[in-house]
Amino acid sequence: MLRLADHVFGATLLLGRVVIDAAALVRRPQLIPWREISANIYRTGAQALGITALVGFLVGIVLSYLSAQQLKQFGADIYIINLLGVSVIRELGPVLAAVLVAGRSGSAMTAQLGVMRVTEELDAMTVMGVPHTVRLILPKMIALAISMPLIVLWTNAVAILGGMVAAATELDITYHFFLSRLPDAVPIANLWLGLGKSVVFGILIALIACHFGLRIEPDTESLGAGTTESVVSAITMVIIVDAAFAVMFSDVGSFV
Repeated sequence: MLRLADHVFGATLLLGRVVIDAAALVRRPQLIPWREISANIYRTGAQALGITALVGFLVGIVLSYLSAQQLKQFGADIYIINLLGVSVIRELGPVLAAVLVAGRSGSAMTAQLGVMRVTEELDAMTVMGVPHTVRLILPKMIALAISMPLIVLWTNAVAILGGMVAAATELDITYHFFLSRLPDAVPIANLWLGLGKSVVFGILIALIACHFGLRIEPDTESLGAGTTESVVSAITMVIIVDAAFAVMFSDVGSFV
């Protein structure tokens, strides 16, 4: 519990520094590190499209196939569109993308800062008067806040595509009927809720990754342990925050 309180305090302090530096950059936009932000968007967004597409497609197939087996028993084949659409767009898409990004990009961020600690690059930046938050942390948080909604949209589309393939195979539901029925079966509020959650997930993953990266000691053992803790903590917080969103917005996106 003491370690947890220490991490919460440290992450809150780091977030406060980022907010203060972001406010200063708003007044002096010429100092915004656009190149670092662009590079992080490419690394965390564009390079993650392959793995998110593969996992999303397979999850869509599995979810649709298992749901079809149950719905056929009650003659409710058409409701697979409602089930697949709401579950993917509202919950599975954002959470699945966030878990993959936390394991892929979050660990890379922690390892990058950890290596900079081991090689004393962070100390050199401090001596030169270059703040860590402006050059290292803020670009990562902004990049993930931008790329996460785009990754979620991509994951949703591929997962629904996989679900359509399974639905056509198991229930003879055509692609045209599936796509034409989907907007009526899934309220648009579910999409906005999923995208809103993804922005929070992106900021949270980057904050946790940078927090653990800055706390790594200058030795290889601490680097491995810190990276592991970072990934586990980020995935755990994503699930906790998703549960909080599910409770707070339980009435959003549902038919009355």
